[in-house]
Amino acid sequence: MKNVQYVLAIAILITILTVIFFIKARKPVTQSLETKLFKRPSKQVVLLIIDSLMDEPLQKAIKEGRVPAFEFFMKHGSYYPNVVSSYPTMSVTIDSTLLTGTYSDKHQVPALVWYDEKTKRFVSYGSAWKEVLKLGVKNVAKDTLYHLNHTHLSRKVKTIHEELAMTGSQSSSINVLVYRGEDKTMLHLPKLLSKLNIVPEKLHIETSLLFSYGRLAQYSPKNNQNNQLWKGVGFNDKFSAQELVFLIENGKLPAFTIAYFPDLDKNVHKKGPVNHLGAIEKVDKQLQEILNAYESWDEALNDVVWIVMGDSGQATVGNDKNKSFIDLRSILESYRIHKITEPIQEDDQIVLGLNERMTFIYSLDEDLSLEDIVKHLKRDDRIGVIAWKNGTAAKVLAGGNKGLLTFEPNGTYKDRYDQSWSLVGELDVLDLTVENEQIDYGKYPDVLARLYSSLSSHPGRYIVVDAKPGYEFVGEGSPTHLGGASHGSIHKDDSLIPMIVTGTDLKPKHLRIVDMKSWILQILKN
Repeated sequence: MKNVQYVLAIAILITILTVIFFIKARKPVTQSLETKLFKRPSKQVVLLIIDSLMDEPLQKAIKEGRVPAFEFFMKHGSYYPNVVSSYPTMSVTIDSTLLTGTYSDKHQVPALVWYDEKTKRFVSYGSAWKEVLKLGVKNVAKDTLYHLNHTHLSRKVKTIHEELAMTGSQSSSINVLVYRGEDKTMLHLPKLLSKLNIVPEKLHIETSLLFSYGRLAQYSPKNNQNNQLWKGVGFNDKFSAQELVFLIENGKLPAFTIAYFPDLDKNVHKKGPVNHLGAIEKVDKQLQEILNAYESWDEALNDVVWIVMGDSGQATVGNDKNKSFIDLRSILESYRIHKITEPIQEDDQIVLGLNERMTFIYSLDEDLSLEDIVKHLKRDDRIGVIAWKNGTAAKVLAGGNKGLLTFEPNGTYKDRYDQSWSLVGELDVLDLTVENEQIDYGKYPDVLARLYSSLSSHPGRYIVVDAKPGYEFVGEGSPTHLGGASHGSIHKDDSLIPMIVTGTDLKPKHLRIVDMKSWILQILKN
C-alpha cells in the first residue's frame, strides 16, 4: 500500500507541476505559415468533428432558434441523422477509422484503453485523471504524444493526410489526436517534462503539412490569450475555431482540413444525452466565428465543402451506482486481476481494459479459458453483448440470455453494406433479422463488421463486453458518469451520429464513418 501511495503522490506532483509549467512558464509554440510551401487548392473540404453531437438535441436546438450556424449549414446542405460510428465508440478508434477508412482489424488502434500483448503493457491514451495518475503521467504521455500515431496505428494503412500528400495535395489537422501524415514536424515540449524524464524536450513526429496541437503547435497569435487552467493547454473549441479562422483569413486553407471540437462531450457526460442545449449553443458560437472569417456566410459556401458531424452518441447512465455501475472486479473476483498501478505480474490472470460502456477482458493464464470467464459474465443481465473468437468464428452471448450466436465473414447472408456473413444460432442475441438471406440490423448498427473487427484488432486472448443503456463499467480510476451519460458501446445510442454536408451532391457509399475517407477523396478529385 505504501508503494501505491508513493506512486500516486509523485504522479500528482508531476501533474500539478506540468500543468503550471504549461500555462505560466512556457510560451505557446506559435508556428509561421511562411515556412510552409503552400499550394492554393482548386477545391477545399473542411471537416468539423463535434464530440458527442447527437441528432435529437441538435434538432431541438435548431427548432428553438438557438443555433444559427448549425441552422445555416443545414439549410444550405444535406442532413444525415444516422451515420454509423466506429467501435468501440471512443475517440481514438473513431478518429483512426475516419482517417484510414478501415475498422480496427486493419488500423489496429483497438480502443482508448487496452492491453498490448507484444510489450506486455497496459495502454491508455488518457481516459480519466485518476487512471492517468495510477498508470503514471510518463506512460500516458508517451502513448498519446508518440506511440498512438507512430507505433500503434498500423503502417499497413494510410491516413487521408498521407494519401493526399502522395498525390501532391496538402492537408491540415487541428487538435485531432490521430494526425499521422508525411510532413516531418518537431514538437518542442516543456523542459520540465524532459527534466522529470516524462518525455524528451524535442519529439520528432509525422503530421499533415499544417498541424495544430494545443499550445504545443499553433498558428494563431490570438490563442496566446487563452489563459484558463485547462483551456490554456489549448484543447478546446475556442482554440480549434481560432486556428481555423487564422488559416481562412490568411488564405492558407489547404485541400483538406479536419478540426476537432471537444467541449460538448464533457457537458453531455454530465447532463445526459438530451438536456445540454446550452452546450450546443456554445459550439454554435464557435461555428459562427468560423463563418464570420468570410465577408459573408454565403461566401463561405462558394469554394468549400463543409462537413459538420459528431463522432459518437452517448447513452444514459442511471442514478443508482449500485445498479448502474458494473464492477467486473466483483463479477470476476475469483481470479487474480491485474492492478494498473503495477507492471503486469507473472501471476496475473486477467487484465481489464475499460472503455466506459465497453471493456476488453484479457486472459493471461493459458489454463484459464475464455469460456470459463464467460460463465461468470453471462449471469449479469446488465451486460448486453459478450463476444469472443474461437478460431475464425465469433461467438456471442447476451447477459441473462441462454442463446448463442456464431458468425464469421464470407457466408451466404448479406447485409446492407454489401458484406457477407455466415450465421448460426440465435439471431436475437444481436437483434438481427434475416429475410431471403438479407440481414437487417436492429439496435446494433453494422454490428457484425464492427464487432468482428474489434475481436480481430490486436493479438491476445480476450473477450469483448458491452453494457446495456443505463449502465457503464467501472474499475481502477476509470471515469464514472452517474446520472449523466456515457459511450463506448456498440448500441445505437452510442453509435448513431448526425452529419451536415454542404457544397457537394456526392454521397458516401454508405452512411458510416468508415466510408468517410474514400468519399472525401472522391470529392477532392471531382
